[in-house]
Amino acid sequence: MITRAGNYSHLLSGSTALSRVLRRNISTKELDAAKGGRERVVILGSGWAGFVLSRELDKKKFQPIIVSPRPYFVFTPLLASTAVGTLEFRNTVESVRARSSGVEFIQGWGDDVNFNEKKLKIEEASLEIPSTPSRGANVASIQGGEASSKEKGRLFDLKYDKLVVAVGCYSQTFGTPGVKENALFLKDVTDARKIRKRVLECFETAALPTTSDALKDQLLNFAIVGGGPTGVEYAAELHDLIHEDLRKVYPTLVPHVNITIYDVAQKILPMFDSKLAEYALKLFKRDGIKVKTQHNIESLQPGLPEKSREQGDGGVFTLKTKQEGDIGVGMVVWSTGLMMNPFIQRALDDVHKFPTASVSVSNLAKTPAADEKWAIKRFSNGGLLVDDHFRVKLIPRTSDATKIKDFDPPEATMQDVFAIGDVSVMEKNRLPATAQVANQEAKWLAKNLNAGFVEGKEGFNFKNLGVMTYLGNMKAIMQTGGHNEIKGQGYRRFAWLIWRGAYLTQTVSWRNKILIPIYWSINWVFGRDISRF
Repeated sequence: MITRAGNYSHLLSGSTALSRVLRRNISTKELDAAKGGRERVVILGSGWAGFVLSRELDKKKFQPIIVSPRPYFVFTPLLASTAVGTLEFRNTVESVRARSSGVEFIQGWGDDVNFNEKKLKIEEASLEIPSTPSRGANVASIQGGEASSKEKGRLFDLKYDKLVVAVGCYSQTFGTPGVKENALFLKDVTDARKIRKRVLECFETAALPTTSDALKDQLLNFAIVGGGPTGVEYAAELHDLIHEDLRKVYPTLVPHVNITIYDVAQKILPMFDSKLAEYALKLFKRDGIKVKTQHNIESLQPGLPEKSREQGDGGVFTLKTKQEGDIGVGMVVWSTGLMMNPFIQRALDDVHKFPTASVSVSNLAKTPAADEKWAIKRFSNGGLLVDDHFRVKLIPRTSDATKIKDFDPPEATMQDVFAIGDVSVMEKNRLPATAQVANQEAKWLAKNLNAGFVEGKEGFNFKNLGVMTYLGNMKAIMQTGGHNEIKGQGYRRFAWLIWRGAYLTQTVSWRNKILIPIYWSINWVFGRDISRF
């Protein structure tokens, strides 16, 4: 029996019902006992898709259990704001263990799935143990964390009636040397904390009397790799932080500041209409933010460029591009796309036994042989191919067609295994890996599960609500409607107000709906908090 630490029930000994709601000492036996006649829906992942689905499911019909190493949900659209102090970190976080949610939680990693026995093998979320200090430890400390090693957690089994894979994706580094170790990403609240700390460290180091002007130029050279909405919004937020708050504290350092966006594509913000993208470019040029498209990043290593003759590196990194060679930078924020979660790549690779009782087979003239080897049907990027009801499909491994091919192989659709969010790829309608898509998919799946899945019912239909991006100095761009049609667009304050209002209304809890505008008001009156801790 695996037990999770923590106990609040002794504080509520007078109320058995409340004690059950607030308990934190959960075991698999207790989960089985609490299940009753409900179906158990195990949800892998606590991101947009998994979190929203768990909240939308009917708790009278289902026992939702989230399995994730992260016990919270992150409102990712506001991460760039927290990374510069416009909002506090907890304003973007919602606890999975909300008292009235009716959702159970197990902190762990999905390790393996047996589709035939409907059993998930889970590894306890491993503890990080600080390693012996080294150069790598120093670099990790600069990035806001400790160099650490991981111990393998204990394994245990959890039965399910329905399984939903919503583990999300990792940041794509394309195997670029040094990026994984030295760049900062913007996928989690811990990433935002590291970025915020590193920016302030660069300014403090540059302010020291022992720091030369040449070293200041490199320390305060901030590179953002990726010209999508995440990279653009962070560049804009960083510009606001420097010119609205840090300018007052470090007035002599501002001339040394340089913000550059690098992208391998021909233009930034490709999902926007060309007029809106051009407006963003002109605004950035006016604000001094450089945009370098068609630039290839070759490596990112700690230390000064070889041509530098400075004494001490001050924590500088060397960013090497194909077009410009070595460049000294104080920080690199990497936001270039997504790669599949290791669970999708490895744990779901082996279908131990064909789940005869829970599949429907098509394109096959006879019943599959008992020794037939099957694999999950995947898209070319490794994502899970699903139908318009988000059901995961199997395909014979012997056909060597685990990915899309030119022919139509036999396939089996699992009726109790679903995939939503970034890891799923719809066969008939490829959708972008965005929070908007994941949110709609989760709500659609929950609604149909609550109503009872009816074969032949109309599948999921994505409603494009548009895209918006903050450009700094209380300006934003907004585009609504599907495809490239511009049905509405706004510049300057109007689009900025809609940008803030949209994110505020999408915030999950009333607690954050109240706190977010309060922090916006506090920072507008008193400025951002620039303390470093």
